[in-house]
Amino acid sequence: MTEKKENRMGVMPIGKLLFSMSTPMVISFLVQSLYNIVDSIFVARYSPDALAAVSLAYPIQILMIAVSVGTGVGVNALLSRLLGEGKKDRAKVTADNAVLLAIAASIAFAIFGAIGTKAFFDAQTKSESIRSLGYSYLSIVSIFSFGLILEVTYERILQSTGKTIYNMITQGIGAIINIILDPILIFGLLGAPKLGIAGAAIATVTGQIVAMILSFIFNMKYNEEVNISFGKHIFKPDFVIIKDIYKVGIPSIAMQSMSTLMMLGLNKILVTYSDMAVNVLGIYYKLQSFVFMPIFGLNNGMTPIVAYNYGARNKDRIIKALKYSFMTSIVIMVIGTAIFWIFPKELMMLFSPNEEMMKLGIPALRICSLCFILAAFDVIAIATFQSLGNGMYALYASFLRQLVLILPFAYVLSKMFGLEAVWYSIPLAELGCAFFDIYLMKKIYNKKVANL
Repeated sequence: MTEKKENRMGVMPIGKLLFSMSTPMVISFLVQSLYNIVDSIFVARYSPDALAAVSLAYPIQILMIAVSVGTGVGVNALLSRLLGEGKKDRAKVTADNAVLLAIAASIAFAIFGAIGTKAFFDAQTKSESIRSLGYSYLSIVSIFSFGLILEVTYERILQSTGKTIYNMITQGIGAIINIILDPILIFGLLGAPKLGIAGAAIATVTGQIVAMILSFIFNMKYNEEVNISFGKHIFKPDFVIIKDIYKVGIPSIAMQSMSTLMMLGLNKILVTYSDMAVNVLGIYYKLQSFVFMPIFGLNNGMTPIVAYNYGARNKDRIIKALKYSFMTSIVIMVIGTAIFWIFPKELMMLFSPNEEMMKLGIPALRICSLCFILAAFDVIAIATFQSLGNGMYALYASFLRQLVLILPFAYVLSKMFGLEAVWYSIPLAELGCAFFDIYLMKKIYNKKVANL
């Protein structure tokens, strides 16, 4: 009986397996995306300076997410492969080292939160109000980052054994707690003190810590394949395992960090035309997250399936998993593109735009959404590279997509044809990356899959 449970990713029909593993992740990612928008709405209602402070703090939060999720990708891929190879003892040591790495990262961000936030905001803005609000928000989020980082670690350990339903519960509950506490703590509702932007930070870390505790409990109670120990082992690093984790993890960390640089570059180009153009770009990225989150959930479900079956040397199941993933992602993106083309006005109205923003936003949403189908291919290809243990391919593709192509395209198009042409840089970058992904997919297939 136990053997069948352990081999779920090796025996369950691929379509059913992919659906069962991806659906909880899709739901939890959509909830997370909703929380990000709601969080911004409440902070904006408190004061414009508070929204500016949260926006300026966002690159550090992106870095926290990049470190935790990137390391988690490495842990997930290694654990799934070791389980597929039947190496349970090494899988257990890997889980222990994953927790050790999470603790180390949490300490590093806490130190930054205690001594680095003032210098960070002083370098970003001259507004005393924004700086003061920023210190308050970012110091709390950084010092208590252990909630986010350990939550992601425990969730990735669960995911590597196919137990993604628990991740939906932890992420969903964490996000809901955040959404409920935001207005209560920001505005002092229901007898709570009015904490302003500090209340938003406390709501964020509270949701993360609750999710961390739940994911830890689920691991201890339900994860029989990979038990986490709390003896002297957990503080004894295995550098071979850490190297294997970061072989995939470091490229993933770098990939996730690139989006910050891309946004900064695009904002720099757009601000020369209009502040409203920068706002439109921000609105686009908030809205497209609802379209992309199902794809990210899909690739999170696909990664351990491909990694497990690569470890088990099951070529047919790897190919089936990739086919199902590509087909499903394309269908989702076709629907997303249709929504952006048919209802751009309605989408813009969610953000109470003025006349200038509406005029810029409607064509921008339509043009930018042309990238969706191409982006689906890029995202699944990158997940394939990671699950087959080649994080560098994923890094090359992301670097090309987010920096090498999009920023030069945006700059040249803006100089030649004006503001509206800038939006075409996004689908053009995805197109160029898609050709590169096809080349890398053929290369990794011939190298790692064809002879299984």
